[in-house]
Amino acid sequence: MIGKYPVITLCGSTRFKEQFLEAQKRLTLEGNIVISVGLFGHSGDDEVWTPGTKEMLDDMHKRKIDMADGIYVINVGGYIGQSTRSEIDYSLSQGKTVEYLEEAN
Repeated sequence: MIGKYPVITLCGSTRFKEQFLEAQKRLTLEGNIVISVGLFGHSGDDEVWTPGTKEMLDDMHKRKIDMADGIYVINVGGYIGQSTRSEIDYSLSQGKTVEYLEEAN
């Protein structure tokens, strides 16, 4: 928490760009500091797929989780991919809260 504002990192597949932007707006208006992804590789940001970039971004996202009180998972249709599962497991191992857009199965 920074001041009175909880810090939340958004996690999920970057194919859900619209849902990321909607969640970022809603959570911000609810009084949270929101940390999001820097690129949407599955939604057209091809720079993600250059050698070494995805690995760097995955590691960087874990550092974003380190800065947060918890994560908010964009799991449209219940979808949670391998990278997101890794971020959830990491968050739980660090004592972070985990919330979901849709009820987790």
